[in-house]
Amino acid sequence: MTFTIENIVLAFAILLLVGVVSAKFSTRLGLPSLVLFIVAGMVLNQFVFFDNAWLAQLLATVALVIILFEGGLQTKWESVKTVYKPSLSLATLGVIATTVMVGIAAKFVLDLTWAEGILVGAIVGSTDAAAVFSVLGSKNVKPKLTTVLEAESASNDPMAIFLTISLIQVIQSPSFDPLNLILNFFWQMGLGLILGVVFGKVSVWVINKINLDSSGLYPVLSVALAIFAFSTITIMNASGFLAVYVMAIIIGNSDLTYRHSILGFNEGLAWMMQMLMFMILGLLVFPKDLLDVAWQGIALAVFLMVVARPVGVFVSLIFSKLNVKEKLFISWAGLKGAVPIILGTYPLVEGLEHGQLMFNVVFFVVLLSAVIQGTTISQAAKLLGVAGAGKKAQSAHSLELISIGKTNSEMVETRILDGSPVANKEIQDISFPPKTLITAVIRGDQLITPYGGTKLLPEDVIYVLVKKDKKEELKKIIMKKEEEQTG
Repeated sequence: MTFTIENIVLAFAILLLVGVVSAKFSTRLGLPSLVLFIVAGMVLNQFVFFDNAWLAQLLATVALVIILFEGGLQTKWESVKTVYKPSLSLATLGVIATTVMVGIAAKFVLDLTWAEGILVGAIVGSTDAAAVFSVLGSKNVKPKLTTVLEAESASNDPMAIFLTISLIQVIQSPSFDPLNLILNFFWQMGLGLILGVVFGKVSVWVINKINLDSSGLYPVLSVALAIFAFSTITIMNASGFLAVYVMAIIIGNSDLTYRHSILGFNEGLAWMMQMLMFMILGLLVFPKDLLDVAWQGIALAVFLMVVARPVGVFVSLIFSKLNVKEKLFISWAGLKGAVPIILGTYPLVEGLEHGQLMFNVVFFVVLLSAVIQGTTISQAAKLLGVAGAGKKAQSAHSLELISIGKTNSEMVETRILDGSPVANKEIQDISFPPKTLITAVIRGDQLITPYGGTKLLPEDVIYVLVKKDKKEELKKIIMKKEEEQTG
């Protein structure tokens, strides 16, 4: 086949179309979308030869930065801060315990050295944010458990990445000093966390203060800031992945100019990167290679699901108030996905003796874990009695705002809280800043066109067109506590 520009562009379009259709079917089948993306890549590798692990790792790393950034933007701090202790414990102690358990099994099942076995454990030690978000997003599970799992999956990648890179260094340099490894861990995680906060606050300031000619440039600016933060912090030998996630949480929970445009753009971009990333990784594997490691892959996948992950969960949550059934559900819902497969390319790129074997086994384990656990989440929730009450809550509204370009006005979205001084008042009786206009009121699943006599109720979401220099004054009127008003 001749690779012309037209053929390459056509192949790219087909990849995107197959990805979109796969995502639709994955929802109906109850499978993580990554499974069908990977299968599509494996089918395509029968027609397109691709064996550049370095290029695949490069593309996958950029994709992972964007996926983590989008995940952080969507993370609600109010929810996460109530479960940060168990989530943080799962993301650190849980990953380490899982790594050790799988490493012991891999050493004997694959006939590897201890360091190589533990490396396999580190590669599959983390859960996947994209898989967990997509599967739990449509399942009826207790909100607290969903939040714990989502926070864990979004924050445990840096630990797995650190362990993988460190173990590769140990294999390549047997005289590697363990003390340096420990110090390097605190340096990477500590500096990554601090710089993530700094970059997050600076990014919010830049996005809100810069005056771009087009509103479409603000989402591009947000992505550029994320990639710049990752590369800069990584060059400093700190955890760029952790920094990007922390940075995104700060940005996503801040008062942001063109918030809807930024969130919508990053969500679409993250989906596209997932599609392309998994398909490209699928191109690196041939069905015959998987069959050659079938029994080893099955053995490790079963051990991971029924032994290693539960041990990691129960060890890391030993002081948690979660009950046994909730811990068992968390154990079963630890879906594997993007990061393990990406990390599986690291031994290949570094030219380790058993690099191809590790990649094939990890690929098999992740695929099996995603298929089995991803399709049985609902049944597990019902069996363990952790299903939520009623139907899964869906987003009550979606409002697309038209760009207002370079003006001195801005559209603000805010929720009327119980106890707000404007709650249960008619719009005409509220002293808003001059030239302020409430353009829409969302009440439940209804869109209300407001007028002077419209009464604002608690939990209403309102969209307000206000002068930029009056935005803080508007927030104080809507958000300040009644006691402050009367004090």
